Amino acid sequence: MERFAVLRSVEIFSDLEPAALERLAATSWEEDYSTGEVILRPGQVVDNVTVVGSGRIQVLHYPESTPPRQPVLLGPLELCGEVSLLTGEPSIAEVTAIAPCRLIRIPNADLRREMATTPRLVQRLASLLATRLAQRDEVGTRPLLSALRAPGAPGEDRDFGSQPMLMLSLSTSALRYALFVEGERTAEGEIEKIASGAALQQHRSARGNLQRTVAAGDHEAALQVVLDTLLHPEVGSLQRLEEIHAVGHRVVHGGVRFTESTVVTDEVKEELRRLTSLAPLHNPLNLLGIELCERLLPGGITQVCVFDTAFHATLPEHVYRYAIPRELADRHQLRRFGFHGSSHKYVSRAANTFLGHPADAGKVITCHLGIGSSVAAIEHGRSVDTSMGLTPLEGLMMNTRSGDLDPGLVLHLLDLGYGREGIDRLLNKESGLLGLSGLSGDLTELERAADSGHPGALLALHAYCYRVRKYIGAYTAAMGGLDLLVFTGCIGETRSSIRSRVCQGLGFLGIELDERANGTEPAGGGRQIRRISRAEGKVPVLVVPTEEDVVLAAETVKALKRSGVTEILQARRDKHVPLGISAHHVHLSQADVDVLFGKGHQLTPFKPLSQPGQFACDEKVELVGPKGRISRVRVLGPVRPASQVEISRTEQYILGVDAPVRASGDVKGSPGLTLVGPVGEVQLKEGVICALRHIHMHPDDAQVYGLRDRDTVRVKVGADGRALIFGDVLVRVHPEYALELHIDTDEANAAEVASGMTATIDSIQHRKAS
Repeated sequence: MERFAVLRSVEIFSDLEPAALERLAATSWEEDYSTGEVILRPGQVVDNVTVVGSGRIQVLHYPESTPPRQPVLLGPLELCGEVSLLTGEPSIAEVTAIAPCRLIRIPNADLRREMATTPRLVQRLASLLATRLAQRDEVGTRPLLSALRAPGAPGEDRDFGSQPMLMLSLSTSALRYALFVEGERTAEGEIEKIASGAALQQHRSARGNLQRTVAAGDHEAALQVVLDTLLHPEVGSLQRLEEIHAVGHRVVHGGVRFTESTVVTDEVKEELRRLTSLAPLHNPLNLLGIELCERLLPGGITQVCVFDTAFHATLPEHVYRYAIPRELADRHQLRRFGFHGSSHKYVSRAANTFLGHPADAGKVITCHLGIGSSVAAIEHGRSVDTSMGLTPLEGLMMNTRSGDLDPGLVLHLLDLGYGREGIDRLLNKESGLLGLSGLSGDLTELERAADSGHPGALLALHAYCYRVRKYIGAYTAAMGGLDLLVFTGCIGETRSSIRSRVCQGLGFLGIELDERANGTEPAGGGRQIRRISRAEGKVPVLVVPTEEDVVLAAETVKALKRSGVTEILQARRDKHVPLGISAHHVHLSQADVDVLFGKGHQLTPFKPLSQPGQFACDEKVELVGPKGRISRVRVLGPVRPASQVEISRTEQYILGVDAPVRASGDVKGSPGLTLVGPVGEVQLKEGVICALRHIHMHPDDAQVYGLRDRDTVRVKVGADGRALIFGDVLVRVHPEYALELHIDTDEANAAEVASGMTATIDSIQHRKAS
């Protein structure tokens, strides 16, 4: 091949002069590789950058501080070796030809000489490095187990050799289980009517199915049946239990402590015991499942708790607070938690993916309708409201649960002679569909009875659908719009009549069902995602079968990965992060600069900011909201594609706007206001936010901490005696960033900290998925 022509076509080299390209072409050389041939091994010293001239190669990274990553595939005119070029470190990748290929090797020394006289080439290479860091880190939910690691020293990867990776998911409340091998479900089942004397097991696997009565007098006997079935010579999937690498447990209540899936320790088990009062029907059984696995499984198998409440940990304070004295609420964890989190998370992401949208896109309402029912409002992938509260009793009416009611009714029941147990039984076991109908809590029976004109059945069905519809309307208003509506759960997935009744009258929101699609079951009776709204409807309506065991598996892997990153962070406790306090400020587009300060006006730097290339400007504007105004708000430069205003929570009330807490640049659906400058004024339709607390990081810092772009961490600020942990701190990684934590003035005042102080990263809270 003609090396000069190839190098001239590589985008990274587009800023090089022809003479420079000629010099690189003259000193480079070509190599040919066949399919499967290893080009580079981890630890090998690299003294050249490789350009793919033809064919394809695979780059698989194994950095010491993190689990193995997803492979990066490179084709013609793409580059590899930029990490070693920029850092001088040996290779952290295995590079393999996945098709016959010809490579051009450029000596690092020659390329560095050209970099010295072409700064733009350095920027392009740094941007490529940042992109690759994010690209190689992306791990989706399938295959789920590609990055399993064992607890141990920071960065210690678990080496399974050629052994396939297996994980068992377990829900002990109603004993359900699933076995995943390399991220694919190979067996699943459930045991019902435990301790009844006639426990029934259903087991489904690639090797065959079982349906049988089993001796399961208690949960320990039932779990032993599950393990024996997994070893069954005809339908089992295991040769021995030691093949299992991890067990993921569904735990209903995580309280305020557990906001992500968590590796089980003695401390975690003790906290679960303390949470029993918040979920007395579920958490004791969940804890029992963990302790039974410790007794019945071989030692060394890692266990993980996956909490129903964790997905709703992002509820804003004004949503999760009950209007009771704060001191009392904080002391006893009396707040709204929400449940069915794994289901709401899965179906919202699956629905967006089905439509070809990013998994965390838009404003989504998910309706999990089953024996227990709840609705969730999900904005940009984060739960912002949900119908269940401190317990699963709040919210929708359900099969036997009352749902929302006047608290005074409970007081009145006490006056009528009901004790605690009687009220518990009444509201949890004798109300809902059963209580209203006076007939049954089973929808099949109620719909049959309603067809015959049974007044109680008609009333119960009408009330049930009305309350779901009411929550959909309320959450659409709360989010300021709706982009997607999803039904799931055993009722939501199978009851077309319920979906139809729920959606009636919601056309003004853009919800229009296609009744034919709604009433048509999937071909072959499979559990498939399907759209049931009319093509011209503004809001897509989908039925998405929930896959909570898939979420259990995915969250188990994430917990194991986070535990590894947390170990790295603990080892970096001596590495401090500078703290910066962000006062209110404005970013402007050039078009808005022209209106506010005059045509062709250029922002005037007042002083540089900590982030390279950013500066505070001499220019200031006035913010005018529906209620009030704030004067002399400084503009920050340089100009941006779109204008944005960042204020504190306190200033929301001064202006009279309800600004969401968002990452910078994420302004869709946010409120607007008026900007007033010395020459003119601009009416912003959207763009006012409270900035999510965040850390700017250079890729070098991210590698040191084992973090990646858009991870979420907890940060410790202040001296030990007055230390404060900030959660929900977003990590932003870019080659043009310098390491610094940013919080706003309200948060700084609450924490009694000032600019110039430092913080430490305590632990990872959320690992950004693909």
